[in-house]
Amino acid sequence: MGAGVAGLVAARDLVRGGAEVVVLEARERVGGRVLNDELPGGGPIEVGGQWVGPGQHRVLALIEELGLSTYPTYDDGRHIAEFGASRSLYTGRIPKVNPVVLADIAQTQLRLDRAARQVAAADPWRAKGAGELDAQTFATWLRRTARTARGRRFFRVVTEGVFSAEPEDMSALWAAFYVGAAGGLDALINVTGGAQQDRVTGGSQRIALALAEELGDRIVLGSAVTEIEWQGSGVRVGTGGGTAVRARRAVIAVPPPLAARIRFSPTLPGDRDQLVQRMPMGRVIKVNVVYDEPFWRRAGLSGQANSDRRPLGTVFDNTPPDGSPGVLVGFLEGRHADTGARMEPADRRRHVINDLVGYFGPRARDPLAYIERDWAEEEYSRGCYGAFTAPGALSRFGPALRAPIGPLHWAGTETATRWAGYMDGAAESGHRAAEEVLRRLLS
Repeated sequence: MGAGVAGLVAARDLVRGGAEVVVLEARERVGGRVLNDELPGGGPIEVGGQWVGPGQHRVLALIEELGLSTYPTYDDGRHIAEFGASRSLYTGRIPKVNPVVLADIAQTQLRLDRAARQVAAADPWRAKGAGELDAQTFATWLRRTARTARGRRFFRVVTEGVFSAEPEDMSALWAAFYVGAAGGLDALINVTGGAQQDRVTGGSQRIALALAEELGDRIVLGSAVTEIEWQGSGVRVGTGGGTAVRARRAVIAVPPPLAARIRFSPTLPGDRDQLVQRMPMGRVIKVNVVYDEPFWRRAGLSGQANSDRRPLGTVFDNTPPDGSPGVLVGFLEGRHADTGARMEPADRRRHVINDLVGYFGPRARDPLAYIERDWAEEEYSRGCYGAFTAPGALSRFGPALRAPIGPLHWAGTETATRWAGYMDGAAESGHRAAEEVLRRLLS
C-alpha cells in the first residue's frame, strides 16, 4: 500500500515476478512525497523531492529503464553565504571564513564522516560505539566536537538543509547513519558531484507516473488504509471507504508515523510500535518563486544561498533547462517551518520575498508567481523530507525497522541502507520488499 516511489517499485517487481498485485493509495494521485506543480505557461515544477546525483544507482537505473532523462542543476557562478554578521561570495564547497573556523569545520566533518563510515558498514545499531552515539542528540555531539560558535552554526544550517529538522531533534546515531548511507557529508551537501547534481526532465513525479502507467488498473486511488488484519496465512486490508482487499502478503510503503496510525489486528509487536513512536517527520515548506528570467545569472551568481540568520536558509536555482522562466527554490526548514506555518499566507510570502531580496537584490522583489507546499499539512505525508529517530530508538528497536512481521513487509525510504531519505532509498526499499515477498511466496 502506498503509491510513492517505494510502493510502485515494489509492485512493479512483484508483477514481473509473477504475483498478482493491488496498490492502495490514499491520495487521488501517485508519487507520495514526489509531486509536480505548474509554472506560468504550463511547464512543470517540483514541489516535492526532486534531485538525483552520483552514487544513486537504483533511481538512476530506474530513470533510464523508464525512458526518462536528467539535466544538471545550475551550478555556475558564485554562491552566497551568510554566517553571523558576515556575508561572502564564493565558489567551491565551503564559504570563505576565518581560517580557524574553516579548520574547525574540517575537523568536525572529518570526525562525522569517520563515525558515519563505521555506522554504515553494518546495521547502525550493531556498529561500534552505536550506543554512545544513540544516547545523545546530534546537537550534543556537535557541541562536543565543533570548537567554534561559527562552526556549530555551519552544521546547524547543514542539519536543517539535509534533514529539515534541528540537531536537537535527532539521535546522533541517526545523523551518522544518514551521512554514511550517502557516502559522506560532501555527497549530501554538494551540487556538482553530490545529491543535488541533477533533475528529472519534466519533473521528478514523472518517475511515479511512468511506473503507474505500467501498473495500470492495479492501482486504486482514494483508498486510505485504516485497518489491517493479519495472520500467518494472509492479510485483510480495509480502507476508510469500506473497501477490503485480501492477499497473502502486504507491503506497507508509507512514512513510519502514518504506518503507526493504521489499526493492526492483532496488534504489532511492541518493538515495532515503540520504534515508530520515536520516528517523527521532518518539517519543511518548499517555495518556488518565479521571475521572467534568471536575473542572478547575469550578476555572476549561481542562485545558491545559505544563511544562519534568515528563515529561508537554503536557496537554489530551479530554472527549467531552457533557461526560462527564472525560478529560485527556497526552503523553510525545521524551526523556521514551524514559525512560517503559523503565519498568514501573505505574511509568509512577504518574509520569503524579503529574504530573497536580501540575498539577490531588489530585482527579487517582484516575482511572476509564488508556489509553495507545506508538507506538514499534507494529510498523507505529515512532513518531509523523511522521518528520523529520536535518541535511544535505533539502539533499542532498530532491528524492527525492516524486519517482516508475519505476512507484513516494510518499505519506504527510511528503511533503506543506502541514500535513506532520498528517491534512491525509496527505490532500494521497494526492490528489497518485493524480493522478500517473492522469496516467501515461492518457498
